[in-house]
Amino acid sequence: MRHFSAFITFFCLCLSAMGQNKVDRLYFDMRATFHQETEDGVYSSQLQGEHLNFHMMGHIGPKLDYRIRQRLNKKVFDEKNMFNATDMMYLNWRPNDKWSFLFGKYAVLIGGYEYDAAPIDVYYYSKFCNNIYQGFTFGASVTRHFTESQGLVFQVCNSPLSLGNPSVYAWNLAWNGEMAPWWKTIWSVNLVEDHRNKFINYISLGNHFIFGDAILDVDVMNRAWKGQQHFFFSDMTLISKFIWSIGKWNVCAKAGYEWNDISNVNSEGDAFDVVIAPGTEYFYAGCGLEWFPLGKDDVRLHAVYYADSDHNRHNFEFGLTWRLDVIKPR
Repeated sequence: MRHFSAFITFFCLCLSAMGQNKVDRLYFDMRATFHQETEDGVYSSQLQGEHLNFHMMGHIGPKLDYRIRQRLNKKVFDEKNMFNATDMMYLNWRPNDKWSFLFGKYAVLIGGYEYDAAPIDVYYYSKFCNNIYQGFTFGASVTRHFTESQGLVFQVCNSPLSLGNPSVYAWNLAWNGEMAPWWKTIWSVNLVEDHRNKFINYISLGNHFIFGDAILDVDVMNRAWKGQQHFFFSDMTLISKFIWSIGKWNVCAKAGYEWNDISNVNSEGDAFDVVIAPGTEYFYAGCGLEWFPLGKDDVRLHAVYYADSDHNRHNFEFGLTWRLDVIKPR
């Protein structure tokens, strides 16, 4: 950690000395919890660190910006993924108001607000998000901006299902939009290749509704491929999240339901979907409180309960999330 901090300091000094190269923001964020659970009536508990992330954002000239997000508590090197601990490492060129071009490591553009959220802000995930091999991969994308809040993105990237195999890609078309001031969207259509060089289609519709001090996220995802007996509604994920802000407090609730019909296999008996197995029926739900004692995101305390249908397990945790700013935006 000491050597990494020294390297970052040196890197920032080098950027500051390079004319228009500039670090606009640099910070660390962390989350630690006291996690408790009961499984079949047996209680266990643990104090644990869950996230330690490094963030750096800046620009190289007026039309070229970059971003890096590194997970410092994740295994850095993996034979199948040498940048396993790097979520983001990209350059983004925006020559005008209508177009932008991105290259590097970034999130695979699969729609939905649970999938899109920063992991440090998610206390429990759907089975799809938990099981997908990698949510961040190297690729390239082009965005057509219609307004600042409306954009259509085409992305080609390494497949999130590749398990490190070469020549395995995903082709993604995503719409980041705003239907109304109270309704925002992250929708996508995805053609994703897996490690067997077989394809699957995702249609993922993420919806973010704003009602005064309350928000409601509704994510709907359909997964299928040709040869599947029922293309729609037989392999799906449904997620709903509600947050009500009251002063420095958030009251939160979230639930999800996922299923994949047992018939969704090909003639050889192989599953069309390698993330959610055929025959799966899964439900999870939870609720909690968040408190921001400083009135902003520098410090957040949470208390969360959640359970799922896979195990006779109940989880309850207290946690603390905080951010250390090194360079703040002006």
